[in-house]
Amino acid sequence: MTAHRTLIRRTALAATAGVAALVLAACGGDSDSGGHDMGSMESDSSKTATASAEAGAHNDADVEFATEMIQHHRQAVDMAEMADSRASSQEVKDLATKIKGAQDPEIKTMSGWLTSWGEEIPEDMSGMEGHDMSSGMPGMMSSEDMDKLDKASGAEFDTMFLEMMVEHHEGAIEMANTEKADGKYGAATKLADDVITAQTAEIKQMNQMLGKS
Repeated sequence: MTAHRTLIRRTALAATAGVAALVLAACGGDSDSGGHDMGSMESDSSKTATASAEAGAHNDADVEFATEMIQHHRQAVDMAEMADSRASSQEVKDLATKIKGAQDPEIKTMSGWLTSWGEEIPEDMSGMEGHDMSSGMPGMMSSEDMDKLDKASGAEFDTMFLEMMVEHHEGAIEMANTEKADGKYGAATKLADDVITAQTAEIKQMNQMLGKS
């Protein structure tokens, strides 16, 4: 009888211990995995919100800068492409290649910003007959200027290209300074800095090529 009771007691204790272990495991699981997951979710959510806030931290000046600089860069690229077949100086051709190589990627970058902001990417009007893009943007060539450059060749083209590109770069620097003063989007103000640095150096180079300094 005593042995039978002892066996029952041991069985009951074992069962109780097993249930307790299962309860502890379940609680531990909730604490270790569930609690951790909640923390991760909150952390990830916070990071996402912060990233979204940073990505969206732009203002009207940023939109205007990207919209106008895309068009400004497109005209510079058009001018640079003319140099391939019209320039006589290898130095002019090399400079034109450098300008195109720098500004093409920047056009893509700024177009990406506008898309992410839900803004329209400006239509490429550069090849449209009779369309004048010069109004409202400093340094932009008129359609007549572009026609003259297109019809020039040799040394005449070289001089015309350099004089026009100096003016064009000066306009881009003016636009970049406005962005630095009024813009909010960090990547845009950084690009404005890059434009100022690169194009100031190119203006100096072009003036030397023109014999002006």
